[in-house]
Amino acid sequence: MIKALRGMKDILDPKFLKIFDTAREVAENYGYEYIETPILEETALFKRSVGEASDIVNKEMYQFMDKGGNDVCLRPEGTAGVVRSFIEHKFDRQQSPKRFWYFGPMFRYERPQKGRFREFHQFGIESFGTSSIYEDINIISMAADIFERLGIDYTLKINSLGCPECMPKYRDNLVEFLNKHKENLCEDCQRRIEQNPIRTLDCKNENCQAILKDAPKITDNLCESCQSDFETLKKGLDNLGIKYEVDKNLVRGLDYYTKTTFEFVSNEIGAQSAIAGGGRYDRLVEFLGGKPTPGVGFAIGIERIMDLVKEDKKRSGIYMGALIEEAIPYIQKHARGVRKEQKVFVEPNVKSLKAHLKAADKGNYKTALIVGEDELKKGDFFIKEL
Repeated sequence: MIKALRGMKDILDPKFLKIFDTAREVAENYGYEYIETPILEETALFKRSVGEASDIVNKEMYQFMDKGGNDVCLRPEGTAGVVRSFIEHKFDRQQSPKRFWYFGPMFRYERPQKGRFREFHQFGIESFGTSSIYEDINIISMAADIFERLGIDYTLKINSLGCPECMPKYRDNLVEFLNKHKENLCEDCQRRIEQNPIRTLDCKNENCQAILKDAPKITDNLCESCQSDFETLKKGLDNLGIKYEVDKNLVRGLDYYTKTTFEFVSNEIGAQSAIAGGGRYDRLVEFLGGKPTPGVGFAIGIERIMDLVKEDKKRSGIYMGALIEEAIPYIQKHARGVRKEQKVFVEPNVKSLKAHLKAADKGNYKTALIVGEDELKKGDFFIKEL
């Protein structure tokens, strides 16, 4: 028997669509438009955006040469593709902001574990064209609204990564600290000291985390503008009643973030607790060949939150069944009209009344309409509210 590949699974849970519908509705209420980008992209797109020093590029991408000799990969995340599309369609040359939402599969070759797969799905938000810190607040508010509508408890963690003005000095201070402890750091962190020292703060190695508790913090080295924005961010979240924690080691796993960075975490899904994350990436459009354009966004891992969404047990829709074969065309005709207004299921096989009611109950339908010989003669239905 042929089975699904390791780390990839069939989706049979109706909560998947509930999450999608909820997230889409919230995004559209915030004024965002739908965008869909290809699953397959040039590998160079992710090397230039996510960063060659990142674990995604070094260890996790599904990368291969196609029959035309092109170096391609299955997308490991959504932001880079949306930025590529933003530039390709010359939106970077327009003055007005552009705001998109997207939904679809991503791929990373990593060890499957609870809530983490090699093919997974993300709902994402990308906003281009405004550098205002109030846009960051809007973005975080949107994610919070989605989780609250889904009934998911979360902890919001925030940080600031600074800007090109304050980052160089902090980088030098961090490198000096890391070199003093280099021999006790893991191999990945030793490599990151040269390639991207900020990424050491994202290391999951317990020994490294113990050492990094004493590392210099970027929030203690912010320039006046970044410090002002970070204070405004905190006040804005307070104003909206959104609780948060400042996590001075929060850097996220991608190289393109600058200034605001944030994660929504849950204590109910094991060690991999992040259920959504994002931040500001004001230089990414420029890195990928576009005109300098500020950007900010986030992504929610759908599989990460499936078990956190409560099953919807509310009954809905109509079940129609026939006690005699002659009644099947009758219920099919009526069902077609009713389906314009609500969900209707027509059982195509003749069954007893007891069997129909049992099937309607199992299907969580609100109403059962059954037609036998008497009902067919009268042009009527036997109605049972469930």
